Amino acid sequence: MTVAPVTLAVLIAATLIIALLPLVLYRLLRKPLALNRRDTIVGVAVFTLFAMILERAFHGLVLSQTPPDGWLTQPLAFVAYSALATAVFEEVGRYLGMRFLNRRYGPSSAGDSRGVGYGIGHGGAEAWFVGVLVWGQWSYLAWLASRGQLEAQLADLPGDTVVRLHVMLATLSAQSMLLLLLERCTAFVLQLALSVLVWRGVRAGRAGVLPLAIVLHALAAAPALLYQVRVLPAGGVEAAYFVLAAILVVVLVKACRPSQAAA
Repeated sequence: MTVAPVTLAVLIAATLIIALLPLVLYRLLRKPLALNRRDTIVGVAVFTLFAMILERAFHGLVLSQTPPDGWLTQPLAFVAYSALATAVFEEVGRYLGMRFLNRRYGPSSAGDSRGVGYGIGHGGAEAWFVGVLVWGQWSYLAWLASRGQLEAQLADLPGDTVVRLHVMLATLSAQSMLLLLLERCTAFVLQLALSVLVWRGVRAGRAGVLPLAIVLHALAAAPALLYQVRVLPAGGVEAAYFVLAAILVVVLVKACRPSQAAA
């Protein structure tokens, strides 16, 4: 099998964009917002622990206790479970991370800079784990396929794994990668917005910010999950995430202006 050159080009470009997004943004905002890399490192650590380790362990436990034809085979049940699990683990982790920073180092003297710095770390870790590492593997496999070397590379893998990889490559298209890129960019902006929201709540001593963040996170995750279960078309998901990203960017720019950070 082969992968269209334009699809491979879009895949590589999308991988580079999502890889550079958190790095470039941190560099651009480091001085204007007085960002501290300590906050960003905590964000990376929290996402790694709560999303990549604890949440995955929880999913494994749930799946091991659920029969193949159980409740998770129902599309809406799957969407609700996935959205809530992701939201609960990430937001509890974010809240605890913010509490740690606030207690250990005190309130930031630069407004929302701690929330932004943490958000770049949390969102950047997600971008790399969910986007860059996965898409990098896809790019390599697509490149092998374009050179006719894929079968030799997959020769030692189990048959069902080879079939899944073939199906994945066969369904790749420039349009699907652009949709995934839009979803990842929106997810990154969402992580920034939720981090600023939670940081403001923690700084003000409002515990109610945690359930609010969980609900908002779950709602934002819903469109992609509804697309996975074929409830929403690709165009609907693209529109939803484009509008969400635009709104969040405007809100963040207004809420976290350098002039306010320096006040």
